[in-house]
Amino acid sequence: MFSKLEAVRGRYDEINRRLQEPGVASDPAQYRTLMKDYKQLTPLIEAFDSYTAAQKAYDEAKSLLDEGGLDADLRELAKEELEENKEKIDTLSQELRVLLLPKDENDDRNVIIEIRGGTGGEEAALFAHSLFRMYSLYAESHGWRIEILSVNETELGGMKEVEFSVEGEGAYSRLKFEAGTHRVQRVPETETQGRVHTSAVTVAVMAEADEVDIEINPADLKIDTFRSSGAGGQHVNKTSSAIRITYLPTGMVVECQDERSQLKNKDKAMKVLRSRLLAEKQAAQKNEIDAARRSQVGSGDRSERIRTYNYPQSRVTDHRINLTLYRLDNILSGSLDELIDPLIAADQAEKLQASAEA
Repeated sequence: MFSKLEAVRGRYDEINRRLQEPGVASDPAQYRTLMKDYKQLTPLIEAFDSYTAAQKAYDEAKSLLDEGGLDADLRELAKEELEENKEKIDTLSQELRVLLLPKDENDDRNVIIEIRGGTGGEEAALFAHSLFRMYSLYAESHGWRIEILSVNETELGGMKEVEFSVEGEGAYSRLKFEAGTHRVQRVPETETQGRVHTSAVTVAVMAEADEVDIEINPADLKIDTFRSSGAGGQHVNKTSSAIRITYLPTGMVVECQDERSQLKNKDKAMKVLRSRLLAEKQAAQKNEIDAARRSQVGSGDRSERIRTYNYPQSRVTDHRINLTLYRLDNILSGSLDELIDPLIAADQAEKLQASAEA
């Protein structure tokens, strides 16, 4: 571990040196790349420096105790120093192991999320809207920006499906754990006998792709325009501003009609298409690498039931880590970190174990 840390320290010092060069400051692209690396490495270097300081203090205290000759008060102080820095060393050692884990290449990307009502008809569509609100409030609490790319609303205020982007630092690193099937148990407003119904909503989380990530041949695209429509006449356009893009090699279809501008709808649709193609490409690569292993926490398998929201008991259960919280209202109001933080911890623990066994 320490040979890796020394190598990282050398890389960090080199980046710091280059950032001071006049030529780098006048090259925005190079400067951004170096600053990104610098910011990513800083937590690791700070933890390493703290570890080194704690180790030095521990060694000094131990040396004093081993030499002897201290009066009672000084000996007691040296023992306290020894124990205090021993705890720091243990804590920082674990922190360093986590920080040295391979980083998900998508963690710094923005996100595109698709929420689709599944089993349950209108009740599923209403819950899809609840999940969209939950993610919107969660994004707001983190200072991220949300933009709706496409939405298909119902007469009762539900959402058959909604696609939206989330822009902000660390968005994918946290929201990737939301991919899968979300199940809701509650009494629908239309239920006259008070029976609890179970409905399901699927959530797909994709890293937003840049144009350089996915090259698309224009000849592989079939682009159609049509008039926008919405529930109860909402967002209806008299012009053909809505866009439908079909990716001919696979038949993948993307639609966008949220904007009144055809050009803006096309840009949004292309953003979704690139991100879907990137997700497919990365999924195929991952399957080749670990086909023999079971999916890990937050795998993004849309058929996997990951969470249940039970309204009568105000209970939320994440089935991947067997975590149950009786704080449904808080979570649906955007307090998702209560679920995501334990998921990140479980993911790190699994990766640490795999690293130790390798």
